[in-house]
Amino acid sequence: MRFDRQSGVFAHVTSLPGPHGIGDLGDGARDFVDWLASADQSLWQFCPLGPTASIHGHSPYQSYSAFAGNPLLVDLDALREDGYLTDEDLEPVPDFSPHAVEYDRVAEYKRGRLRTAHERFQSEADAAERESFEAFRERESSWLDGYALFMALRTRYDGAWIEWPQEIRTHDPDTLKRHREELADEIAYREFVQFVFDRQWRDLKAYANDRGVELVGDLPIYVALDSADVWATPEAFDLTEENEPAAVAGVPPNPNDDGQRWGNPLYDWDYLRENDYDWWMDRLDRLFELVDVTRIDHFKGFDEYWAIPANAHSPAAGEWRDAPGADFFEAVEERFGDLPFVVEDLGFLDQSLVDLRDRFQFPGMRVPQYANWCQQGDMYQPMHYPENSVGYTSTHDTNTFVGYYDDLPDQQRDCLHYNIGADGSEIHWSVIDAVWRSNAVIAFTTMQDVLGLGAETRFNTPGTTDGNWGWRVTRDGFDEGVAARLASLTDEHIRN
Repeated sequence: MRFDRQSGVFAHVTSLPGPHGIGDLGDGARDFVDWLASADQSLWQFCPLGPTASIHGHSPYQSYSAFAGNPLLVDLDALREDGYLTDEDLEPVPDFSPHAVEYDRVAEYKRGRLRTAHERFQSEADAAERESFEAFRERESSWLDGYALFMALRTRYDGAWIEWPQEIRTHDPDTLKRHREELADEIAYREFVQFVFDRQWRDLKAYANDRGVELVGDLPIYVALDSADVWATPEAFDLTEENEPAAVAGVPPNPNDDGQRWGNPLYDWDYLRENDYDWWMDRLDRLFELVDVTRIDHFKGFDEYWAIPANAHSPAAGEWRDAPGADFFEAVEERFGDLPFVVEDLGFLDQSLVDLRDRFQFPGMRVPQYANWCQQGDMYQPMHYPENSVGYTSTHDTNTFVGYYDDLPDQQRDCLHYNIGADGSEIHWSVIDAVWRSNAVIAFTTMQDVLGLGAETRFNTPGTTDGNWGWRVTRDGFDEGVAARLASLTDEHIRN
């Protein structure tokens, strides 16, 4: 699809203000939407919304489900307004930091309240509410049934599902029937939480859309091995007869590093193609209900993918394999019409990837932190961004721009000043101006960059598990003067 010349801000939902230790779907998110609207921004981008795990440092890219919402994002105040929690239920509220998410403390507090809300729903919900719940269960049954059972089984068996008893790993019908009966209450609780998340998210999306703000979601190509997706639909993945990965995802070594072994299971693309990509169609159908635009992470994996034998530890042991490429996107286009995709095409940007991207006119990403500022014509310098691209000042995986700038060698810093017409006094505004001025059809900055914050507020450092995903903005960060300045730049560079 063709995008308008527009701009927006990245801030993951967890990063927003909220009364219970984490950004949620309540008033803090609405205050952010109001701030975006006052800054004349039409796009809000965030990370994947799925349930996260402590073992993965609560990374939104290692989720228990590609379909479900994160229970930690549920607004407890809204549940109180709905009558499923009381003031007494919410007390005492721990002394949470407004500046960082302490995930384990938040989880301990919120999960108990969610169970209380479910118990009250079971005993006190009226007929209309029960009808809404049943309608949700029926509408989302293609993924909800497997997810709720999977999460219920996690309360009974330790470790990842590939360590569970064989009859559960391989879906013995009698065994699963028995567990569904024995875990009925737990399954109902998991379904209730998703019902609440779904309703609150749709209300938030409507609020944003009514104020001219579209939501930009994130589509990681791969899912976690320990997920309801792989356990419930093993036929969609490249697994052995024991439902264990035959090969795993990663990227090969290049002159600058040793490559990466991500460990995610790969898809059985032959099976998916023969079945009209049904699992992917269900996934996209769900995602398109929740967001207006989707960023595809690791777009290269749809062109070809690096497959590492499951028993190999070195990424160098892998090989490139063909992915479905154009056939997949033609099928998606036939099903959904115009495709609201922007794509992450950073790294391994070869001709076949460019051909696939351009065939469907998907805008690719340009990030100035990857630029050689002293090299004439470098593709990551904002003055060279093509129209069909998305320009960023930073991303969730990079340093803030101030943090990046502070670490630049003197020569690169001088070349940066020359290239974007800056003196370094307000480098965050200088780079926002440069990206907004560029030809890129969409321009993004991060909340940290708008506020001129340094490396201490970096959101994620790839390849590490500690200290990520925690940063939060306070309501003081929704500054009227900052919004006015961003609106002025947006108007000057004819974005909406």
